[in-house]
Amino acid sequence: MKHHHFLLLVHLVGVIVWVGGMAFAHFCLRPSALQLPPAQRLTLWHGVFGRFFPIVWAALAAIGLSGFAILVEVGFAQAPRSWHLMAGFGLVMMAIFVSIWFGPWQALKAAVAVESWAQGAQALNAIRQRVTVNLVLGALTVVLATVGLAF
Repeated sequence: MKHHHFLLLVHLVGVIVWVGGMAFAHFCLRPSALQLPPAQRLTLWHGVFGRFFPIVWAALAAIGLSGFAILVEVGFAQAPRSWHLMAGFGLVMMAIFVSIWFGPWQALKAAVAVESWAQGAQALNAIRQRVTVNLVLGALTVVLATVGLAF
C-alpha cells in the first residue's frame, strides 16, 4: 500500500505543477503581460515557456507513468469509471501539449529570434488557445478525480 501512496504523490505533484502553472500563466501572468509592448511581452513569454515547458515534460512523464502504474496495480477492470475518464482526458491534454511544443512554441521561438512580433503574436495566441482548452480539461479531470469517485 505504501507503493500506491508514493505513486499517488508523484501523480498529484505532476498535476499540481502542470495545471497550476497553466492557471498562473492564464489568470495572473497573461493579464499583467498584456500591459507590455509586443517586443517585451513576446520576449517575456519566450523566457517563461522556455523554463516552464521542460518542467511540463517532466510532469507529463510523472503523471503518465504513475497513472498507468496505479491502473495496473488496481487492475483496469477494477478501477473506477472516473479513473478511465481521467486517463482519457489526460491523454488528450498530453496530445494538446505536444501540439503546442511542435507547433506554435517552435513558431514563437523563431519569431522572437528574428524579432517578427506579428508572427510571434500569432504563435502566442495559438498557445493561449490550446492552454485554455487544457486548463478546462485539467479542471474537469480534477472534478472526475474527486467528485467522480462518488458515482
